[in-house]
Amino acid sequence: MNLKIITSVLPAWYQKNARDLPWRKNISPYRTWISEIMLQQTRVESVIPYFLRFIQELPDVESLAAVPEEKLLKLWEGLGYYSRVKNLQKAAKVIVSRYNGVFPERYEEVITLPGIGEYTAGAICSIAFGQPVPAVDGNVLRVFCRITGSFENISLPATKKAVKASLQQIYPEKNPGDFTQGLMELGATVCLPNGTPLCSSCPMQEFCRAKKENLIAKIPVKTPPAARKIEQKTVLIISCNGKTALRKRPARGLLANLREFPNFDGFMTKKQVAALLQEYGFQVQQIKSHIRRKHIFTHLEWHMKSFSVTTSDMPPVFTWVSRKELLDNIPLPTAFKPFIKG
Repeated sequence: MNLKIITSVLPAWYQKNARDLPWRKNISPYRTWISEIMLQQTRVESVIPYFLRFIQELPDVESLAAVPEEKLLKLWEGLGYYSRVKNLQKAAKVIVSRYNGVFPERYEEVITLPGIGEYTAGAICSIAFGQPVPAVDGNVLRVFCRITGSFENISLPATKKAVKASLQQIYPEKNPGDFTQGLMELGATVCLPNGTPLCSSCPMQEFCRAKKENLIAKIPVKTPPAARKIEQKTVLIISCNGKTALRKRPARGLLANLREFPNFDGFMTKKQVAALLQEYGFQVQQIKSHIRRKHIFTHLEWHMKSFSVTTSDMPPVFTWVSRKELLDNIPLPTAFKPFIKG
């Protein structure tokens, strides 16, 4: 098929069918950037309130670069993948120091910023700067492969590179942002990844090879995800005089530098918990079984059991915070949120 057909159909379809999303209003490099980072591995419905609050608190690059890290992490609390927001601030500091606070326009400069890869750089340059630069993510790969009838494995970098090259040859000079968002929107709302695509609503149904040849269920081809590793954790909710014990996670790795309730590998018994806390110097008054929860990361599952512990002292081995501080100021990972309410 002539791929140019896509560029003549999708922008007009997008203009008529685009969802009313806050980052599509008052488009700017900053707003596009923040939204695209938030939308990585996160549903649109979840992102909307976070985006609105983030933009209200940090409306520009300068405010993002200057905000204290704990406040920044609190604004992000619940979105997960905290390295994303840490890289946002790193990139903001680069923009302030290297570009005097003005977001760079050239793709070659945008892609060098921390946390910005090919897709995000393409999205910023096409949507915010009106440049004919592809932005290829999972939605775009699925749409492209179904339209063209491609059985190439979209999990492979080579496939993404080939699709990007094909799109680059046809990218429209006029309103490239509408074409970029049209591809994204089609994949998010019509050419769905799970379940049955809404082919009767698709503007490309007349040209789509997967539709014509009854290949929808077979395309796209991708490598099955690896089985998640399961880890058992014992979480301790330790209280004394209205304060709760927290500790800081290591500077590197999963949930780096975030606060957490003290937790230990494996499922422990009450007796084991009592012995452990005695080693830490605690005078334990009561230990009660608390709730159990499971938390799923991309490649990992935590199966967590917890104990509620009351002590008569607050050894400095942990940080002690009030409930108000815990709720209002401390950015606590989503994995530990249920234990506050439990």
